[in-house]
Amino acid sequence: MTQKLGERIIEAFLFLSAATAVTVVAMITIFLLKEGLPVIVKVGVANFGLGMKWNPIAMTGEPSYGIFPMIVASFYIAIGSLVLAVPLGIACAVFLAEIAQARVRAVIKHAIELLVGIPSVILGFVGLVLLVPFIRDHFGGWGFSILTCSIILAIMALPRIISVSDDAIRAVPKDYKEASLALGATHWYTIRKVIVPSARSGIVAAVILAMATSIGETMAVLMVAGNVSMLPSPIYDILDPVRPMTANIALEMHYATGDHAQALFATGIVLFIVVAVLDAISHKALKSKMGVER
Repeated sequence: MTQKLGERIIEAFLFLSAATAVTVVAMITIFLLKEGLPVIVKVGVANFGLGMKWNPIAMTGEPSYGIFPMIVASFYIAIGSLVLAVPLGIACAVFLAEIAQARVRAVIKHAIELLVGIPSVILGFVGLVLLVPFIRDHFGGWGFSILTCSIILAIMALPRIISVSDDAIRAVPKDYKEASLALGATHWYTIRKVIVPSARSGIVAAVILAMATSIGETMAVLMVAGNVSMLPSPIYDILDPVRPMTANIALEMHYATGDHAQALFATGIVLFIVVAVLDAISHKALKSKMGVER
């Protein structure tokens, strides 16, 4: 009787914990919609999402609330970080799962955990002091650019890509590897043609989660992006300064009022939707991986 009562208490506690998490997310969503939707309705979805000009405190004329350059900047920086981080991350995960000895693996895993623990503001400060002058002196531009942000976010994305990809590779049934080796394939051929393709869904999930993290990063991006709310000119110039959505919210929220504040909350809605979609895609990829394993 006492054991059943204890189990019921534990079940109730776990249910309350899960319900609390769901409630908090729901309340945040409702608050964002309440604060941000009025200005979207007032300005128009197309004008807000596709507008090219952000000038919420115009001294003459009507204020402008177009966030399209910031949406483009957020995706540019996130994709740039993945271009740099994905090859390194997957290569490191393969090394940890298939090649490294136990002692070497333990050392590298601890280093990755330490990298996760570095605050983003510290990485942003390092980028501000070291990376911005280096890019300005050797590549041109102001140094505050898409490239600078992409490098910083690539460093931040590496631990997630490495950890999830490592788990996905190690979850591949050993029978696959043994069968390939038994047929005469080399270890490297087995990695390229059997193990990595079998772990593809888990690796894809890692990449998408890293992209969601990069899009949602604020402090490091704020310090090295340049904070110019315009599209790069030309559009492919990665040395131009930009202003991602997160940086825009952080820069202006402390003095924004009225429609200006609501426009920042509306920017948060767009950001929330993008991250939620990416998370949903990653979870679907992980579920497909679990289905294949079964």
